[in-house]
Formats: sequence, structure tokens, C-alpha cells
Amino acid sequence: MNLVEEIKWRGMLQDIMPGTEDQLNKEMTLGYIGFDPTADSLHIGSMVQILLLLHLQKAGHKPIALVGGATGMIGDPSGKSDERNLLSDEDLIRNQAGIQRQLEKYIDFSESIPNAAEILNNMTWFRDMDFIRFLRDIGKHITVNYMMAKDSVRKRIEGETGISYTEFAYQLMQGYDYYWLYTNRNVKLQCGGSDQWGNILTGTELIRRKAGGEAFAFTCPLITKADGGKFGKSEKGNVWLDPEKTSPYQFYQFWLNATDADAEKWIRIFTFLGKEEVESLTDDHLKNTESRILQKKLAAEITGLVHGKEELESAISTSGKLFSNSAEASFSSFTEPELLSAMEGVPQFNWNRDKLNAGTDLVTMLAETGIFPSKGDARKMVLGGGVSLNREKVTDPVKLLSTDQLIAGKYLVVQKGKKNYYLVIAE
Repeated sequence: MNLVEEIKWRGMLQDIMPGTEDQLNKEMTLGYIGFDPTADSLHIGSMVQILLLLHLQKAGHKPIALVGGATGMIGDPSGKSDERNLLSDEDLIRNQAGIQRQLEKYIDFSESIPNAAEILNNMTWFRDMDFIRFLRDIGKHITVNYMMAKDSVRKRIEGETGISYTEFAYQLMQGYDYYWLYTNRNVKLQCGGSDQWGNILTGTELIRRKAGGEAFAFTCPLITKADGGKFGKSEKGNVWLDPEKTSPYQFYQFWLNATDADAEKWIRIFTFLGKEEVESLTDDHLKNTESRILQKKLAAEITGLVHGKEELESAISTSGKLFSNSAEASFSSFTEPELLSAMEGVPQFNWNRDKLNAGTDLVTMLAETGIFPSKGDARKMVLGGGVSLNREKVTDPVKLLSTDQLIAGKYLVVQKGKKNYYLVIAE
């Protein structure tokens, strides 16, 4: 199947301009996607755009990742209800560098291939653009009526906060990006999320009016969760591609915890598995949903792509140890990196190591660390069977603690109820 057919069955096609498929079938086409440098790492929402660039390249086209050094100073109003905070020059430089490092992990930039990917920065052509020239050469070609008809602008104008001229002009800047790339690099395709459709059309319109040319576009749907929650968010916040911000284990767990409905949809979008294999996996999953076949395959494929084979194997191993009910999978088998990865984001408490040597009891430790507000509350929960220490349920409130119980010679893991974990660091 061709590129359009491929992304369509994967659920990655929302809007497409007439003639786009013919253009892609006719010749190697240069296509670009923009990335705003609002942080020094991309998150999994951006992964859809990265995968689109990969699909472009796999289909024989030349992908261009455009880092918005200039537009990032303005802020895109699309999908936003409030004005975005402006970034400093230092933040922008750091964020651009971080994004470029990540993009280079996924897309082939080898000069030895004819469709080698490129990274560009729109600050290149906006740096010397003065305000008068911008109004004269760009602004006069797009009417205010045309700009106000775009959903991203209309919603902000009709909302309580309104929209500043700065953000109002964003679509002109993005439109000029496409025009510049079309006239200087022969770029004929722009892709993006469906919230960018209006901005993308402004670019094709500017190319038509100012250059008398024809350009093309398609967008992918914004990824949603079946329960209505925001995609890309975990209980701990954004799921980042940077392992320093989201550990490979936590990254793996995000996908592993997907609902059946989400896993069935996401495995088409976030993997390169073929149609027959996806359909076979889905059939097997539906026969025995408790086995979570789709979730495991999805988590393995995307974690391997983002973090590599070694980190994937470590995430699977840590997950197996943490959630296995076998006696061999106690916390005592964890290495320090595995434990810290598994406990990422849980509340941590420092506690005096000498008190372990002195034979302090469990309830005292629970109260002194602040895991419970008082010894009385701790004792009540322990007696009720609601406290586990290093995965072992404790019902004796005067149980003495010792250094022998420390994981990796330093840690205790307390579980209160079913979901509340705490990490005690003995120092």
C-alpha cells in the first residue's frame, strides 16, 4: 500500500488536501513537520509527528523536521485557552538543542541516502526579517477575514481571555515557513496534528497567492484516551522521551497500563507492525483479554524504539519483579537502579539508619517518617492488614526493624493500602 493508504489504516489521517496522494505517488516529495521548542524534551504526543516523518522516509520521501526557533518565541494559540508564556533566548537555545538531539535518534540523516532527513530552524529566515517587510511581503497577501475564520483564532476571540496580536500573527509566521521552504527548498508537503490544519492552509494559500504555486498537506487526528483523559499524561505528569524526565521503566508502564480500547488503537499508531500482525494480535487479545497481549506488545515496541533494547529488557525485568506474586520476586532481588526506577515519583523519606540498629519498631518508623500522621493511625492500619514492608504484609505493630531488611543496603519500601507506595532511605 502507498503512504496515504498506510497512515489511513493506522488511524493517522484526519484531513488531506486534494491532490496530495497523487503528488506522493508521483515523485520523491520533501515534506516537513514543525516542532515548537517549548521544552528541552519532546513528549509522547510529539511521537506521532516523529512517526509520520519516519513513515514519509520509509515511503521514499525526504522528511524535514522544522524546529520553530522564531515561532517558539511567539506561541501557537491552537488548542490553547490562554496566552502562552514567552520563553527567554537561553531557554529557546537549550530547548532547540534538546529537541534536535532527540529527533536525530529516530530519523535517518545519513547523507549517503537520497532522502536523508534534515533539521532546519525557522530562525534562519526570520532573523533578518523586519516588521515593515513582514507586513509588506507577507501580511498583505492574507486577509484578516481569512485569519479570523480559523478555529484556533475564533475560539480565542470568543473566549474570555481574547487573543493578542502576537499570537494572532502566529499563523502568518507559520504560513511564511511553508512559503520559504517551498520557494527555497522545493518543499511541497506539510504535515501536523489536526489542530494545525488552519495554520497549514494559510501556508498553502500564501504559496498560491504569492508564488502562484501548488502545495499539499495532511494532518493526523489528535490522540485521545478512551476514558476522555488527556493522552500523554500519567499520574506523575507528562510522559517524556527524555529518560531523565521519564525513566524507561515508567515509560514502559504507561503503555502497559493502556485500556484494551486504547491499546487496540495505539498499537497501529505507535508501532511499525504490519496490518496482518496487528489484526492477529488483536484477535488473540480478544480471546483472552486478561493476558494483555496488545498492551505488552505495544509497550515493548515503542519502548524499544525510544529507549533501545537494553533499557526495554531492564523495564520488562523490573516490571516482572515488581508485579510478580512469586516468592523469588521479592524486593530483595532488586538492584538499586531497578528499585529507584520502579519507585520514581513516589514520596521519599529520609530516616536515621542508627535507629534500625537500635531495633526500632515498625509503627515508630511509620510515624517518624510522616507516612502516617501518628503512631495510633499507623498501628490501626497495621492491625487491619493495610501495611506491607518490602512487599510482605505486616500485621504486628511492634515488629522490630533491622538493617537486614534494607534493599540494596539502603532502602525500605512501604505500601499503604493497594496503591500508595513510599520509599524510606536509611542514611
